Amino acid sequence: MTGAIKSIGEEGQSAPLTAEAAALAAALGHRSVVLVGLMGSGKSAIGRRLAQSLGLEFVDSDTEVERAADMPIPEIFARYGEPYFRDGERRVMARLLTGGPRVIATGGGAFMSEDTRARIKENGISIWLKADLDVLWRRVRKRGHRPLLHSADPEGVLKTLMEERYPIYAEADIAIISQEGPHDAVVEDLLATLQSYLGTESAEDAGVNDVREKPAIFEKVNVALGRRSYDILIGEAILPQIDAHAARLAPGAALAIVTDENVARAHLPAVEAALTAAGIRHESIVVAPGEESKSYATFEKVCDAIIAGRFERGDLVVALGGGVVGDLAGFAAASVRRGMRFIQVPTSLLAQVDSSVGGKTGINSTHGKNLIGAFHQPRLVLIDTQVLKTLPLREFRAGYAEVVKYGLINDRAFFEWLETHWRGVFAGGPDQVHAIAKSCAAKAAIVIADEHEAGERALLNLGHTFAHAFEHIVHYDNRRLVHGEAVAIGLACAFRFSAARGLVGAAEAERVVAHLRTVGLPTAIRDIPDWNADESTILEAMFQDKKVQRGVLTFILAHGIGRSFIARDVAAADVRAFLATELNAP
Repeated sequence: MTGAIKSIGEEGQSAPLTAEAAALAAALGHRSVVLVGLMGSGKSAIGRRLAQSLGLEFVDSDTEVERAADMPIPEIFARYGEPYFRDGERRVMARLLTGGPRVIATGGGAFMSEDTRARIKENGISIWLKADLDVLWRRVRKRGHRPLLHSADPEGVLKTLMEERYPIYAEADIAIISQEGPHDAVVEDLLATLQSYLGTESAEDAGVNDVREKPAIFEKVNVALGRRSYDILIGEAILPQIDAHAARLAPGAALAIVTDENVARAHLPAVEAALTAAGIRHESIVVAPGEESKSYATFEKVCDAIIAGRFERGDLVVALGGGVVGDLAGFAAASVRRGMRFIQVPTSLLAQVDSSVGGKTGINSTHGKNLIGAFHQPRLVLIDTQVLKTLPLREFRAGYAEVVKYGLINDRAFFEWLETHWRGVFAGGPDQVHAIAKSCAAKAAIVIADEHEAGERALLNLGHTFAHAFEHIVHYDNRRLVHGEAVAIGLACAFRFSAARGLVGAAEAERVVAHLRTVGLPTAIRDIPDWNADESTILEAMFQDKKVQRGVLTFILAHGIGRSFIARDVAAADVRAFLATELNAP
């Protein structure tokens, strides 16, 4: 019932809808909200609360299947088997999706049907309620009505179902973590994420009084993290609109702009002019360029400057620069006044596709890179591709290594697209915007699933265990090695190491190396100028990596292009032997 203004309480009483909920219900149009996920993820309980909040009908597809068959699901399985049940489930879902909008809780296997996924895409918004194995097992182990768990090892069956279904669930429009605790908290996150996804912010939040025309080439990626969700806006000539975006995000807020000397010369005047014309108070904090600025001393300088500028907790910190500035300014924003909002305005390709997205902030230690920091999500990421025209080719190539990484992690089709379109990515225009948006979306999907790197977010470190060790050994000297070049060598090493361990074919590994070489990136340790460290020195540097757990090295390896995985059982002796081979290669 589009535009509903009342919701039905658990006892059937009417309850008034909030304006935001009414706007959400109206924005759905004919579409239904479809909850997907494994048994125990809370689809029914959360779905009922969500439907109540939106004033919509709630339907449980399992209940509808039982009604149509006139028997409970365990009996359907016992009499006719799972294929019969799946066929009935598919037909019920087709019927339910024609009568929206409503909230539909699906059975765990419903979304596995390609036909059902297509119907949901056409007539609904899919939301994956994702939960860890231990959470699911605690919820389902005391219940005996799950036919798929009627086995000698029900927990093992549940784990297998996760491995089979989670890659398909990841195709859902939105992912929400279903964790222990009140379901109302999950519903609150879900409503906030839906609001961001559908673009139904209030007039004040949406900035409808200051709408500007979108760039001709423009894409938007949403990082759906509940109340901390934010958008990544990608296109040409976005930077001059920073005043409008800041005013929309935080009306009346002042801006502390953190940048470096190089970026300040190229882009700060345009930013300051736009803010001055809009009457927005701002001050700029300029640091030295390069990795050396990710230090205690520079961090102290930035924090003190923000405080001295009388910036309040409700004001905004703007990170205008590459990855160093983004990490440094983000960590300052996380720390000053115990947390300020901040905007990422990345000006290097590497920062645009990697460090500006996901909320990792920090500085370096003498013991290693990024060892001091915090997870602190930005409130907005503005990516202006025109600023890349001022980027030296070496820096652009370095950023491209991170773009390739996303194809290697879990998207073979994207890697193959890059093999064909890389020249367009380097040239600018639609191919460049598409590659950046695709990379941001890939990172956002992993961040949404694992915000604090407790599990699969570690996949983003493909090649980085090698890369960080190389950078540490050259003392972060950008004249010898910039981060993206280290990543390129690390990616090549990761695939050659995977091939040496029999995980991937040598031809597949060489295909990765060949593409990196084609665009002009280094692919071997000996490509680093003036290299003189041996395998023991590299291995020692690796043990300072953040992914080391209980003294054991963690690597991201691959079964193929687009098939990376986390390897936690790699012996140091094997790494040492591989590094010796790499160093002695012609």
